[in-house]
Amino acid sequence: MTKIYLVRHGETTWNADARAQGSKDVALSERGRLQAQLLAKRMKNYHIDHIFSSDLIRAYETASIIAGGFQSEVNQIHGFREMSFGEWEGLTNDEIKQNYDTHFKIWRSQPHKAQIPGGEMLLDVQKRGLQALHQLVNQYEGQSILIVSHGTALKAILLGLLDIDLSYFYKIRQDNTCINLVEFRDYGPVVVTLNDTAHTENILY
Repeated sequence: MTKIYLVRHGETTWNADARAQGSKDVALSERGRLQAQLLAKRMKNYHIDHIFSSDLIRAYETASIIAGGFQSEVNQIHGFREMSFGEWEGLTNDEIKQNYDTHFKIWRSQPHKAQIPGGEMLLDVQKRGLQALHQLVNQYEGQSILIVSHGTALKAILLGLLDIDLSYFYKIRQDNTCINLVEFRDYGPVVVTLNDTAHTENILY
C-alpha cells in the first residue's frame, strides 16, 4: 500500500492579509515557519521515504523544514504549484470584489466555471496535480511520500481522488500546514485524514 501525505504550506504574510497568491513567489511568515517546525516535529513520528514540493518558495521552504528531520532532500515538481490567479494576484479579496465583481461572483458560486483574467481554470490545476501525483504513486509503489502543495491545488486534487465534481470546491477546507493522508490500496485511493492541524492547536492567534 502506498501512503501519500498531502500537506499545505505554512502561512505567508499574504495569507494573513487575504491576498491572492497563486503563482507569485511569497515566502513564509514567521508564523508560517513556526507552523512548519511544529509539523516537522509531528512528522518524525511517521515513516517517510520521499519528500516533494511545489516549485514555489512557500511550499519548498515548508518541505525543507520537514525534510530536516529526516535528513532528506526535497524534489520540486511544477505540477503541484498553486493555481495561477492571473490579474488577481497580489490583490486582497476586497480589491478583487471591487475590480472584478462579475468574475469574483462566478468564482465564489461556480468555481469550476470561473475564468479568472490571465489565470488558470480549476480543471487544469486538477489535471496537472493528479498527473504528477499518479506518476509518484506508480514510481514509488508501496512507499510513503510527503507532498507539500497549496490550498486550491490540494482541494482540486482531493476532489479528483474522491471522484467529486469541482463544483463542490468550497465544501473542503485546507488550513496552513494541514495533513491529508491518502492510502492507495488495490481498489483505489482512500482518504484517511482530511485537514488535520492538531500540531498547531497551541499556537496563539
